[in-house]
Amino acid sequence: MTFHQLISRARSTLLAAGATVALTAGVITGTAATSQAATQGPCDIYAAGGTPCAAAHSTTRSLYGSYRGALYQVKRATDGALKDIGVLSPGGYANAAAQDAFCAGTSCVITVIYDQTGKGNHLSQAPAGGAAGGPDNLANAVEAPVTVGGHKAYGVYIAPGTGYRNNHTNGIAVDDQPEGMYAVLDGTHFNGGCCFDYGNAETSSNDTGNGHMEAIYFGSIKVWGYGSGAGPWVMADLENGLFSGVDPRYNANDPSVSNRFLTAVVKGAPNQWAIRAGNAQAGGLSTYYSGPRPNAPGYNPMHKEGAIILGIGGDNSKGSAGTFYEGVMTSGYPSDTTENAVQANIAATGYSSAAGETGSLTPGSRVSLRATTTCCNRDFLTHADADDKVTISPVGAASPAALKADATWNVRAGLANSSCLTFESLDKPGRFLRHYNFELRLGADDGGSAFAQDATFCPTSGNSGTGYSFQSVNYPTKYVRHYNYSVYVAGNGGPNSWDSSISWGADTSWLVAQPWS
Repeated sequence: MTFHQLISRARSTLLAAGATVALTAGVITGTAATSQAATQGPCDIYAAGGTPCAAAHSTTRSLYGSYRGALYQVKRATDGALKDIGVLSPGGYANAAAQDAFCAGTSCVITVIYDQTGKGNHLSQAPAGGAAGGPDNLANAVEAPVTVGGHKAYGVYIAPGTGYRNNHTNGIAVDDQPEGMYAVLDGTHFNGGCCFDYGNAETSSNDTGNGHMEAIYFGSIKVWGYGSGAGPWVMADLENGLFSGVDPRYNANDPSVSNRFLTAVVKGAPNQWAIRAGNAQAGGLSTYYSGPRPNAPGYNPMHKEGAIILGIGGDNSKGSAGTFYEGVMTSGYPSDTTENAVQANIAATGYSSAAGETGSLTPGSRVSLRATTTCCNRDFLTHADADDKVTISPVGAASPAALKADATWNVRAGLANSSCLTFESLDKPGRFLRHYNFELRLGADDGGSAFAQDATFCPTSGNSGTGYSFQSVNYPTKYVRHYNYSVYVAGNGGPNSWDSSISWGADTSWLVAQPWS
C-alpha cells in the first residue's frame, strides 16, 4: 500500500504439571547393545518388562540408554550427497547441528529412519501400492523442528503424498502373534485423509483383507470408525477399518485429543487389543479401549504380515498428514505397567515447541512483522481465519487474542533453502506463508518442491534502508509487499498493480517485532 492512495477499508474484529518418575536401571536384551545402560530409554523398559523392542525409530533421540548409532539419514538437494545424523552422546539426543551444517544453503529430505534395535528394520521411501503409485515423497528434513531435553531436533513431517515403509522386516509380529507399539506425534498436525499410520502392515503394499494390519492411526477421518467429538482420534488401523473400540463404527469412549505432543499406543494379542494415549509432556496414559477383537468378520484371529509403515495406509493410501518424532514396535503384548513406565520416560524427556528466542529471525523463534510505510506503520502481517488470505491489520495491546495469534509467526528454516526462512502460522500449525499467483496466503504443505519454493523467503536488508525485506526464493526479483492492505510478492515495476514502483521500497520493508502471542 502506498500512502498516496486514499482507500476505505473495513477492519474485522476476530474473536476467537509435568511428572518426573525415577526408574530403576534395566538390562538391554536382544537389542543393539548388550551392556547395562547408563540411562534408560523406552526399549530398555520394554525389555525389562519381557516385551523387547522389535523395531525402534526416532529422529529426535536414542531409544536405548546406550545407543550411539545413526538415527536417520538426509539427502542434500544440490548434489545428492547423503549424511547420517547421529546422537550427541550415547543414549542422547539428535545432533541437529550436523544436519544444519550439511544442509546449509539448500534443502534436504529424510531418506532413511534407522532401526535402533540392530534387527535392520529401517524405514525408507515407500513404493507404489494398490491405492496409489509411488515411490512416495520423502519428508523435508527441516519442516518439524522441536526441542527435546533442551536440545534442538527435527521430527518427520508427513505431508500428503509422503510415506515410509519396510516390506522385508525381521522379528515383527505376524498372524495372531502379540505385539505392542507406541508413537510420539504432533497432536495438532492431522487431517481427514487416509491414513496417517505407524505400525504393522502388508508386505505386498496391497490390501490383502481384514485383519492383515495392526497400526496406530491418528487423524479425523470418519469413513470407518470414529470416537466422540470432532476428532482427531487415536485408533487402530486393522485393514478395511479404523477401529475406535469393539464396534466397527462409533465408540464413545475414544475421545478427541488435542495435546501438542501426543503419546499414542496400540497393542494386540489373540482376541485382545487396546488403545491408550496421553500427553507426551506430562502425566500418564489413559485407556480408551481394552477388550476383545472387533465384532466384525476377519479380525479374530488376526492375519498380520509384518511390514512396517509410517505416514501411509497398508495399500499405500497417502492422503494423510501428521508428524512423527519417535516410536517402537515390540515382541509380545506389553503390560499396562510397562507402558506406564515408558510414558514416564517420554514425559521426562522434555519435548517442547517453545521458541528459543523472540523477536529475531532465528529458526525456532517467534515473531510478528510490522509494516514500515507511513500509512500503515501500526499494521502487522496477519492471516484471515475465514479464507487464509494474508493481509496487514492494526494490532495493539487491546486487540482480541485471536487477532494477536493471527499476527504471530513461527520462524522455520526455509523449506527450499535452509539458509533462508519459512513462516508457520502460530494458531494454525502445519500451515505456512506461501505465495500463489503472487498473492500470499496460508497453505498446507503438499510435499512437493513447488510448495517448498513458494514458502521460502530469504531475508535481506530492508529495501528502504529500514528493517528487513523478504526475497522470494523462486522469484528473486520479487519481495514480500503489502499493497492495498493485501500482501504479494512484487517486483519494483512490472505488469501487475502490486508491482508499482511508488513506495515499493517502504512497502517491502518490515520490522521484526516481539510476537503478539
